[in-house]
Amino acid sequence: MPPFHDCRDGGLLVLDPAAAMFGGVRQRKRARVTAVPPCVFAAAAEEALRAVPAAKRQRLREAPTLDALPDGCLFEILRRVQGARARGASSCVSRRWLALLGGIRASEIKRVQAPAVPDLNQVFVCEDEDEAEAARLGRSERTLEGEGATDVALTAAAVADGLRGSLESVVVRGSHPTRGVTDSGLSAVARGCPSLRSLALWDVPQVTDAGLAEIAAGCPSLEKLDITGCPLVTDKGLVAVAQGCPDLKTLTIEACSGVANEGLKAIGRCCSKLQAVNIKNCAYVGDQGVSGLICSATASLAKVCLQGLSITDASLAVIGYYGKAITNLTLTRLSAVGERGFWVMANALGLQKLRCMSITSCPGVTELALVSIAKFCPSLKQLYLRKCSQISDGLLKDFAEAAKVLENLQIEECNRITLMGILSFLLNCSPKFKTLSLVKCTGIKDICSAPAQLPVCKSLRSLTIKQCPGFTDASLAVVGMICPHLENLDLSGLGAVTDDGLLPLIRSSESGLVHVDLNGCENLTDAAISALVKAHGTFLAHLSLEGCSKITDASLFAISESCSELAELDLSNCMVSDYGVAVLASAERLKLRVLSLSGCLKVTPKSVPFLGSMPASLEGLNLQFNFIGNHNIASLEKQLWWCDILA
Repeated sequence: MPPFHDCRDGGLLVLDPAAAMFGGVRQRKRARVTAVPPCVFAAAAEEALRAVPAAKRQRLREAPTLDALPDGCLFEILRRVQGARARGASSCVSRRWLALLGGIRASEIKRVQAPAVPDLNQVFVCEDEDEAEAARLGRSERTLEGEGATDVALTAAAVADGLRGSLESVVVRGSHPTRGVTDSGLSAVARGCPSLRSLALWDVPQVTDAGLAEIAAGCPSLEKLDITGCPLVTDKGLVAVAQGCPDLKTLTIEACSGVANEGLKAIGRCCSKLQAVNIKNCAYVGDQGVSGLICSATASLAKVCLQGLSITDASLAVIGYYGKAITNLTLTRLSAVGERGFWVMANALGLQKLRCMSITSCPGVTELALVSIAKFCPSLKQLYLRKCSQISDGLLKDFAEAAKVLENLQIEECNRITLMGILSFLLNCSPKFKTLSLVKCTGIKDICSAPAQLPVCKSLRSLTIKQCPGFTDASLAVVGMICPHLENLDLSGLGAVTDDGLLPLIRSSESGLVHVDLNGCENLTDAAISALVKAHGTFLAHLSLEGCSKITDASLFAISESCSELAELDLSNCMVSDYGVAVLASAERLKLRVLSLSGCLKVTPKSVPFLGSMPASLEGLNLQFNFIGNHNIASLEKQLWWCDILA
C-alpha cells in the first residue's frame, strides 16, 4: 500500500509513492491525486475481506457503521462535510444521506477552520477544474426535463451546487410519471439554495402550495417565478411568495386552475419591484386580481401580458389609468372585453410610455378603439394585430394619420384588409415607419386598377408578405416603386410569384438588400436569383431559397462570384448538385457561417471532399434527408470538428 492515503470526496485518494519519497515539499502543491470512486473502493474492500478468516470476517461485518447512527447524529456529521465535491459524493452514498444533505440549510453548515500552521505531511488536493470555473463565474443553472425530473435529481442538484452558493436558476420541464418532482424536491432547493434568483416549474402536477411556501421562506432573493401547468398551486402559494420574496421582478402564471384573484393582489401589494407579469389561461382570474395587481404595481410594472382570462372592460380601464410605467402590453383572447374597454383604456391617458402593443383575437378591437389608442398613446412604435375580424381598410388610413411615431406594423389573419388599404396606410404613415408585415391575409390580392396616387415610403426598410395566396407578380412589381430603400424582404409562401414580379423589384431597389427570404417561391428560377446576387451581392448577408425547386447550380455559381458578405444560405429542397457544392467550397470571397443542403437529392457522397474543405467560418451545416450516408457524415465531423453538423 502506498505510504500516504486518505479518503476524500467519496473515494480513496492515493498519492504516488515516488512523489511522496522524492518530491519533497516543493512537489506537494502540484501533486497528482487519483480519486478512486466509492463503488471501486467498496469492491476492493469486499475482496480484502474475503482474505480474512471467517470468524474475524463475521466480527468485522457486525461492527457498527455510520448507517447505524440516528438521523440527528448523522446530520451533525454531514453538516461538517466541506466542499461541493465532497457533499456531492456523500449524497451518492444512499437515499438517506441524500435526504439528510438536502435538509441542511446553507446557514447550518459547520465551517471548519484551517490550522494556523499547515501540516507538511498533509496531502494537498488540487481543486477540480470544473468546480473552479463555476466558482469564477459565480452562477449556475440546473435544468431537469421529462423523466429526469425527480425529487432525487433536484435534491442532488441543490446539494452539489446550491450549498456552494452558485446555483441561481432552476428549471423543471415536465416530471417523471411516478417519481416526479414534489414539494420535497422544492424543500431541498429552498434549504440548499438561499441565493436562488429564478425558478421555473412547467407541467409539474405534484407541486403544491407547501412547496412554494418553502421556496418563499428559503429563497428571499427570488426575482423570477414561472409556474405553468401546476394545478395544485393556489392563491395560498402565491401569497407565501409575495410575503417571502419582496424582490420579485417577473411573474408568469399559466394554466394553473387553482389560481384566482387573492394571490395576484398579494403580489401587487408586497412586490414593489415587479416589472413584468404574464397571466395566461387561468379560468378563475378576473377583474379583481388583475386590477389589484396593476393598481399596486403602478410605479414599476413595465410589461403586461393577459391571455385567456375572464376579465371585462373594467380591467382595461384600470390598465389605462394606472399603467403609467407600462411599455409593452399584450392582450390575447379576451372575449368579454368590448369596444368600450379599449376606448376607455386609451382615453384614461395613463399609457404615455406604451411602445409596443399586441392584440390577438379580441372582438372589442374596432376602428374607434384603435384610433383612440393611436391618438392617446403618443409613444406607440410597434403594433401587432392578429385575428382581429373588424379591422378594415378605413381603419388603417385613420390609424396611420393618428400614430405619429409608429415604426412597425404587423398584421396576421385579418382578412378584411386589402391592398388598397395598405397603400392608403403607406401614403399617410409616419416618416419614421420602418417595418410592415402581412401574414396569412387572404384579402391581400392583386388590384384591378392602381390608385390615382401611388405612395412612396422611403423610410420603409423591412417588408414581409407571407402566405398571402392572392399576392402575385402584378402587385410585387409595384412594391419596388413604393419602397425603394428596402433592406429586408420576406416573400415566403408566395407560390404564384415568378421572375416577372421579382426582377422589377430588384432593379428598382436603390438600397442594398441584406436579408432575403424566398421560401416556397417554387416558380422562381436561376435568372431571378442571379440578378438578385449581382445587384445586391455586396450587401446580402442572409438568403433563404428553401423549396425553390427550380434553383440549380447556376445560382450557386452566381453566388460564389458576387456575394462577399453572405453568412447564411439555405438551399433546402433545391435542385443543386455536387458541382454546385464544389463551386461554393472553392469560392474565395465567400465566408459562410450557416449552410443548409437538407433534402437536396442531387447532393451525393461525391460532395464530401468539397464539404470537408469549407472555410473555418462555417459554424452550422444541415445535411438531413440526402444520400451522403452515415459513414461520410462521420468523416465530415472529423474534418469539420468545429462545426455543428445536422444529419
